[in-house]
Amino acid sequence: MPKNASTLCETVMAVMRDRPYANSNFLVDFGEGDSRSVAAGFAEVIFPQFTFDPPDRRPGEPTRLPGDQAGDAAVGNRLVLKRGVIGALDLYTWWNNARRGKAPKKRTIRIELLGDDQRTVVLTWQFQNVHPVSLSYSPLRANEGGIVIETVELAFDSMEML
Repeated sequence: MPKNASTLCETVMAVMRDRPYANSNFLVDFGEGDSRSVAAGFAEVIFPQFTFDPPDRRPGEPTRLPGDQAGDAAVGNRLVLKRGVIGALDLYTWWNNARRGKAPKKRTIRIELLGDDQRTVVLTWQFQNVHPVSLSYSPLRANEGGIVIETVELAFDSMEML
């Protein structure tokens, strides 16, 4: 795929429509700016549950009401990405540098949901200050003909939807 293939995708803020979007049309910009590269070909994205902690209340105070000032956002901080093994060592190298105590490059990762035309970005999840915390591979089984899956678990500081 050409290096500039990512420019083919039209970037649009969230696009609302009458029916839900399919969950199979997405791209992952793995912090390299090229969401259409072979190495960015993730087959599954597992989002964490996004939560926040309300500010502390004194005993006897009412619970949070609409319009109260929100507390600090606290998101479940693990994003999981899975892809078929293609021989690329980029995830291993990133994880290995973190494991050895070398300051790994923290990245901004974008998960882009695509419209039916598979070109238009209709919703984006952007994760800031992402770094690897675990790397795993599916079992190798001589009696099956399945695909070897590479899974990376990522910690992040914050998430925004665009």
